[in-house]
Amino acid sequence: MIAFFKKRKLALITVVYWFLLIYIVSALVWWFIALESQNTKMFTYKSEELGKGDPDYNYRLYVLTTERDRKTAQYIGEGSTFFLLILLGAVFVYRATRKQIRLSQQQQNFMMAVTHELKTPIAVTQLNLETLQKRKLDESQQNKLITVALQETNRLNALTNNILIAAQLESGSYTLNKQPIDFTALVRGCANDFSSRFTNRLIDTKIEENIYAEGEVMLLQMLVNNLLENALKYSPKEKIIQLVFKKKNDKIYLLVIDEGEGIPAVEKKKIFEKFYRSGNEATRTAKGTGLGLYLCKKIVQDHKGRIEVKDNHPNGCIFTVTLNGI
Repeated sequence: MIAFFKKRKLALITVVYWFLLIYIVSALVWWFIALESQNTKMFTYKSEELGKGDPDYNYRLYVLTTERDRKTAQYIGEGSTFFLLILLGAVFVYRATRKQIRLSQQQQNFMMAVTHELKTPIAVTQLNLETLQKRKLDESQQNKLITVALQETNRLNALTNNILIAAQLESGSYTLNKQPIDFTALVRGCANDFSSRFTNRLIDTKIEENIYAEGEVMLLQMLVNNLLENALKYSPKEKIIQLVFKKKNDKIYLLVIDEGEGIPAVEKKKIFEKFYRSGNEATRTAKGTGLGLYLCKKIVQDHKGRIEVKDNHPNGCIFTVTLNGI
């Protein structure tokens, strides 16, 4: 019902916008016609007052004709300038309004998604702790509940970090603390963490040794984690996720390859926008907030690198990050 009224409101705004634009353009055209009609009448009136027996008749008629043509050119020039300004302003307002409406919708979707994402780990952790408090369980059962609670707590921590870092990076208030790091150890640590958390998923790693880079550990960990999480989220459980990490000609390449449904060509650039999620919000079942890939792009840009996505034939995607090595 709310979505229906929002569509009605958007349709009403669109109709009013086009009505006002057409009214302004029509008024401009009417203004030109009225001035040109007045100009023609003045020319006719003044030319009729000239005596044809006047030796300067032809010269005066030429002056009147020149004055009429000059005013016509003036009206056309002024009208064209106003029309161009109105057109540019209309395009700017239309695009800005559509962008604002789309951003508002994405922010609303983000709030709904992040609320769900926050409630789930909190609810699971609370349930496990209450179970430990109220029941006497054997040690193995206690350890299982504690492990699940810790996993959900780590998930909650990762989500809040994504939100905080996204806000800081966008505002420019985040100060990077770059230093030489063992990039191989960082990538392997992320892969091992995901393998232990998702024991039912297959993650195939091909990681070269002794690759070093200059960057911030926390942000680069977030980059690798978000790419792996994205691949796991959008690919079937029985499919393999490939993580390739290598160095060639002083360039570091990080590839995360999945065998999911893939991304349409028209959405390949949009997926890196803030709050954007591929697919239809009403039918999407995968969890997420639309910040993961946006953060990946920001982190890569801040490390003077680039990120791109290509099709993985026959199915899936290949996310490739290219950074400078040391």
